[in-house]
Amino acid sequence: MRIYIVFIYFFLSFPTYSQNIKVVNWINANAIKIEDANPDTQLITFKSNIPKKFENAKIFGFGEATHHGKEFFDIKTKFFKFLVENQDVKVFIIEDSYTSEFGINEWISGGKGNVETIAENFSIYPWHCKEVVNLLKWIRNYNLTKTDNEKIRFYGMDIQNVQNINNEIRYLVKKYNITMSEELLSVADACANKKIEYNKKTDWADKKIPKLKEIERILSDFQKNVNNDSHKEFTSTIRALNYLIKYTYYLQNSKSTVRDLMMFENVKWIIENETSNGKAFIWAHNEHINNKEMLSHGSGWINLGAHLKEHYKDDYYSVGFDFGKGTLRGFVVRKNEPNYWETYQIDEPFRKTYSKTLFEAKEDIYFIDMRNASKNIPSEFFNKKSKQLILGASGFNPEKYYLIPKKFSEMYDGLIFVKNISIPNYELSEK
Repeated sequence: MRIYIVFIYFFLSFPTYSQNIKVVNWINANAIKIEDANPDTQLITFKSNIPKKFENAKIFGFGEATHHGKEFFDIKTKFFKFLVENQDVKVFIIEDSYTSEFGINEWISGGKGNVETIAENFSIYPWHCKEVVNLLKWIRNYNLTKTDNEKIRFYGMDIQNVQNINNEIRYLVKKYNITMSEELLSVADACANKKIEYNKKTDWADKKIPKLKEIERILSDFQKNVNNDSHKEFTSTIRALNYLIKYTYYLQNSKSTVRDLMMFENVKWIIENETSNGKAFIWAHNEHINNKEMLSHGSGWINLGAHLKEHYKDDYYSVGFDFGKGTLRGFVVRKNEPNYWETYQIDEPFRKTYSKTLFEAKEDIYFIDMRNASKNIPSEFFNKKSKQLILGASGFNPEKYYLIPKKFSEMYDGLIFVKNISIPNYELSEK
């Protein structure tokens, strides 16, 4: 009886095993090798095998399967440098807020600040690491030899932090002696300091947004009569006010789809107003940059990438990341105890995931052009639903982790697989 059961199990599993072997063989023959995760080395093989769709694109969304993956950060840095040097991309947009921009742009343009403190400008904690700071340092060094028109500029697209935007509005009003009531300015104060209360019904935005738009009207009318240098200052503050309006709307409608729609509107504005060639690089999570939706396949939760793909078509190229094993970081919350970060080791890919098969390929890091793969790969591997481990800002929780059903062929234009990931370096000291 035991032999019979073993035989049946082998008989049923053999077709799947055989299909996976064909998939792995196809990947070994067709994937583009990425030589290493060192952000300072060249993409030699990729440069000789650039997918046509990648080469022709203008807007590049690069994701990450976790916000705490050193290799993801370093490989994205490597690709950003490649796009700057080979495809004239000069606008860097990250999943962070408008409030992060001023200090970082000042520093990467040669201004004050240092490596140890520049990360303090970020409101998103995972960016407070050496890998991201080293990218900013590279941008600074690049910009030092460039004219203003040639320099790389840094932008935040997120709306979750609007701290001090009200002060920027007050400063402009005072500087130009603009007639504006304290009542209106107090509304800006209240909105900038209001905290998000998720899943709580409120009519906050309905009451506040009309008054914020009245501030916008007053500033826009005044802007028409100022000189060119002042005009830029007004444009910046009015843009900040728009982030505040979006945040206020988000306070009343705190859904992921709302946040992603607002990020799309911000990215679109940046591309249309701050680029000379319509090109940009976007750094965010897989769930934001993919072409389809957030969370499980068929969720209908339209994300940033879906809006970008619908609007820009093939000018938008999304690159997702997946991995096999490695060291993961997780934020631990215990009742009546201090919260802390813990590290966990995953020794092999989870069952019934894309990663389980992708891990068997020969290269440690490789790039797959999804158009080529979904048309040619045996058994339509990427056209069938499978699962992926998805980790956000809080990282990995061994008691509750998320294996989400996906369909990679619909999500990404390109996929980068990394066999082994590790934790970023959060020690920013130069010592």
